Amino acid sequence: MVVDNELDDAAVDRIFRALADATRRDILRRTLGGEQSVSALAADYDMSFAAVQKHVAVLEAAELVIKRAEGRERLVRADPETIARARMLLAEYERLWRARIDRLDDLLRDDPAL
Repeated sequence: MVVDNELDDAAVDRIFRALADATRRDILRRTLGGEQSVSALAADYDMSFAAVQKHVAVLEAAELVIKRAEGRERLVRADPETIARARMLLAEYERLWRARIDRLDDLLRDDPAL
């Protein structure tokens, strides 16, 4: 699967703000395994249906999940493309920091005074 990794700053902010909440991370995890209704998702939380709907709306705004109507139900599934983009962004940050640490290691190894 080829995924365009370009995310603008606003999209990155939406993604990581959405992932900052444990309930939203759990909803995302549950929808990675397959499509679920908002009602089924809400049944497992000690909060109102409306609160779960708001969590789903945040995930949808961040494009981490896709919601569709089927009759009276709203079905939610994770969007693997956006998740892949976020993962690639984190991998880029990891490469950046590993390169910085490697340079620091080189400096420490090459300077006997340190």
